[in-house]
Amino acid sequence: MDFEPIYRRHFRDVYSFVYALSRNETVAEEITQDTFFKALRSIDTFKGQCKMSVWLCQIAKNSYFTYMDKQKRFAPEPGALQESTSGDPVEEAVLNKEETMRIHRALRRLEEPYKEVFMLRVFGELSFAQIGQLMEKTEGWARVTFYRAKQHIQHMLKEESAL
Repeated sequence: MDFEPIYRRHFRDVYSFVYALSRNETVAEEITQDTFFKALRSIDTFKGQCKMSVWLCQIAKNSYFTYMDKQKRFAPEPGALQESTSGDPVEEAVLNKEETMRIHRALRRLEEPYKEVFMLRVFGELSFAQIGQLMEKTEGWARVTFYRAKQHIQHMLKEESAL
């Protein structure tokens, strides 16, 4: 299989996705290159059950979080609290660096598709319509799945606080 057309066709989408996660051009470039390297090595495992871009973004997401774990960038900084006007406790918690680590621990335990939809919405800042399109579902499905993901995360955070 000639991988060059895949690279040319999907590079911008993967880069944009990683940049939305990292907000850092250097990190986005590094993770994007790593993503395509991993995809090239495992292209034989791609079954075509989802769009190529979805498969590549999944690889990119996993690469990004592996990179972040190695960099220890999720460590809270003293006094780094930010205020939010969204009124949504889960989204407000994401802005609070101290709570971010707790949410990421909960996300690791969250099942698919809830994990993916939550990350695309909160970290990737995609609209529900974009998420629905990416996941080959409806916008309504994306909204309901995101709502359920938030409910699961809130429940896990309450359980963690009770311990």
